[in-house]
Amino acid sequence: MDFMTLKPEHLLLIAFVGFMVFRFYRFKKVKGQIPALIAAGAKIVDVRSPAEFSSASNPNSINIPLNQISTGAKKLDKQTPIVVCCASGSRSAMAARALKTQGFENVINAGPWTNTLIKGVI
Repeated sequence: MDFMTLKPEHLLLIAFVGFMVFRFYRFKKVKGQIPALIAAGAKIVDVRSPAEFSSASNPNSINIPLNQISTGAKKLDKQTPIVVCCASGSRSAMAARALKTQGFENVINAGPWTNTLIKGVI
């Protein structure tokens, strides 16, 4: 098949599937790093709404909703690794950028909050 004969909607679909595969493997890699980060003292910050957080969350996480991340960051130590999470990884990506602009250097986007759960540790 020649890529020049593909319709724009096919190219869009291929790009979307490629992005989703990239995202899956990226979050899988990060999920593997989380136990070491937590052992090193990382804080888990869940940026979902309070209602989402209270319905299900990592018991070792704190809730700072994305719309409060600028002021909520004052509760965090800039020297401590921060693992941000949400429902899908979109809000946590925005939170990670916001924290980095505030001087936090070690911020990791874990994607979905379920990636922060470690088997045998709760």
